[in-house]
Amino acid sequence: MRAAFPDFRLGKVLATSFTGTLSERRGDPVERIPTPQRLVDWLAVSGLAVDSCTTAQLELARELRESIHAAATAAATQDALPASAVQVINDRSVQGRAAAVLTPEGERRWQLGSASSVEDALSVIAADAISILAGERDGKLALCASPTCQAAFFDTSQSRTRKWCEMNTCGNRQKKARFNANQRKNSGSAE
Repeated sequence: MRAAFPDFRLGKVLATSFTGTLSERRGDPVERIPTPQRLVDWLAVSGLAVDSCTTAQLELARELRESIHAAATAAATQDALPASAVQVINDRSVQGRAAAVLTPEGERRWQLGSASSVEDALSVIAADAISILAGERDGKLALCASPTCQAAFFDTSQSRTRKWCEMNTCGNRQKKARFNANQRKNSGSAE
């Protein structure tokens, strides 16, 4: 199903993937869930299928997304977590109905009820954010080194020194810019 939506940045961590639905935060922002249907699509691709979404639910989702981003940014820079962001994350976490289930492969998955709502899916995303922000998972929050991105991501690399939210986007873009700058510099000095 991932191939059907190549413009969604889907990582291994649900909460930070969700914050990635708004990219290029410091440049020309790209909103990847501009409509309720796009949120339904993103949730389905992320294993949290819901039947429908209203404009009000989309606004709840965006509020959660920005709260997770604010809290993750604060954690990555070792600042105090913003109280308003913590409140939104906690509110969304307790407002949904979802259950953790074990797959035959031994992995945890979230299962929404048969009449799942966006609030149920948001509660799973909020719970995922809480586990990361509380330090319950092996890794650390970091910010993308791209000056136009600055996305929060969860670094699980062995050395915990990853620089980019995604190597295929921000990392390659930065490497290409550096290569082009070196090419211009070298061609200018060859004359």
